[in-house]
Amino acid sequence: MTMISVNEFKNGLTIKYNNDLWRIVEFQHVKPGKGSAFVRSKLKSLNTGAVQEYTFRSTAKVETAEIETKGMQYLYNDGSSYVFMDTTTYDQLAIPNDQITDEAKYLKENMDVSVIMHEGKTLGIQLPNTVELTVAKTEPNIKGDTSSGGGKPATMETGLVVNVPFFINEGDVLVINTVDGSYVSRANK
Repeated sequence: MTMISVNEFKNGLTIKYNNDLWRIVEFQHVKPGKGSAFVRSKLKSLNTGAVQEYTFRSTAKVETAEIETKGMQYLYNDGSSYVFMDTTTYDQLAIPNDQITDEAKYLKENMDVSVIMHEGKTLGIQLPNTVELTVAKTEPNIKGDTSSGGGKPATMETGLVVNVPFFINEGDVLVINTVDGSYVSRANK
């Protein structure tokens, strides 16, 4: 049991708080003109997937959770669960669909991910920071249509909808940020 100050928060750190395991999604140190400093944080429950905001006094301490990550390869979805394989032992692990909701939009067969475990219980998966996905459907580019700025929606091969620049076409392979689901660039071929 290791206690840390909330001033040592990092994105991705896993803590125990209110009888639950939480991953820190984002945090902000706030020093108001009056009163004492505090840390505003957004935490994601590893058991339920719910995201909640918590505010801690800057003097507060929280317990870190001992999390084990195991490198595995995504194989397929059998309808009720996602099946992963340990690439060293070839053991297979099925994780129920409800444990992998947001991450499912980025999963492709044969993709390497980290499976997150705590005390022998599977909590979910951790994706790489970026993934390469193929554009399945998007509107054709209209020459000179730059007045609206921004971009256009594109549906990726996994069903994820991403806002992309106008020059992107169906069949293009794009690099997508898995943290916020944003377009990064075209993939190098």
